[in-house]
Amino acid sequence: MSTEDTGDDWANAMAEQALEEVEAVEFDELTDTSAPLTSEEVAKLDSIMDIPVTISMEVGRSFINIRNLLQLNQGSVVELDRVAGEPLDVMVNGTLIAHGEVVVVNDKFGIRLTDVISQTERIKKLK
Repeated sequence: MSTEDTGDDWANAMAEQALEEVEAVEFDELTDTSAPLTSEEVAKLDSIMDIPVTISMEVGRSFINIRNLLQLNQGSVVELDRVAGEPLDVMVNGTLIAHGEVVVVNDKFGIRLTDVISQTERIKKLK
């Protein structure tokens, strides 16, 4: 198999990786047993789809006192609470939603999601 060059470096990189990692997996047939959405529910859903959210990737954290903060200058190194190679946290509006790893394509950083936190786990953390 080969990937055709679409001019989109991210898409090409992801397609190439997908070709390398393909395994045949059998899935159960999914059936939708829920009632169809009413027009009112569709309108409510449509109204929230364009709400902007802040997404951030957290490499690590460090807690330092103000004295040390004021002494930082170009070339200073701040030690973080993560080990090199540990997954990054993907946060949406301050809530952890996934873990990922850094990827670089054409000198631009990105993140490949490796683990998405389930809705159940996110709700448990809110309580």
